[in-house]
Amino acid sequence: MLTNNFEEIIMTDLCFYQPEHGKELRGFSLPDEQMQFTRLPNKAIDQAIQDEKMHPVVVLSGNTAVGFFILHYGEGIRSFTDNPNAILLRSFSINHIHQGKGYGKKAMHLVPEFVIEHFPDIDEIVLAVNEKNLAAKQLYEKSGFQDKGNKRMGPKGMQYILHYHLDAKK
Repeated sequence: MLTNNFEEIIMTDLCFYQPEHGKELRGFSLPDEQMQFTRLPNKAIDQAIQDEKMHPVVVLSGNTAVGFFILHYGEGIRSFTDNPNAILLRSFSINHIHQGKGYGKKAMHLVPEFVIEHFPDIDEIVLAVNEKNLAAKQLYEKSGFQDKGNKRMGPKGMQYILHYHLDAKK
């Protein structure tokens, strides 16, 4: 069946980072206005390799790495939440050449199932978004994240802490 809705035909998947993704992820670019709010994947991967509680995740379209983020748990996320069963989503980005195609939205809708599958003890996903990054905040809220009024000072200004409660149906 043919469709005029491009989003319906986007083939997107999430997987843990593998070395074969490295070349594409090192080639990521972001506009300056987005760079102030996130890190490029190569910087985030370097940090994650040093910390066993950080798990780099790749957003795939077919075999092409179009996006990236880190899932982080443990004591290192206590400035974001005091829930010991939470995981922090950080460094989310979609490569500039792939933006505007629905990959970010699709990836955010896949994250809860991915977390439930790979981190069965986690009951909440949290993330921080800069108060000036309204487009990202809207994306996260449309994907089911909730603003419960929690804020923190981040490296580039005040951040909203958003929450996604995972259902107990695991």
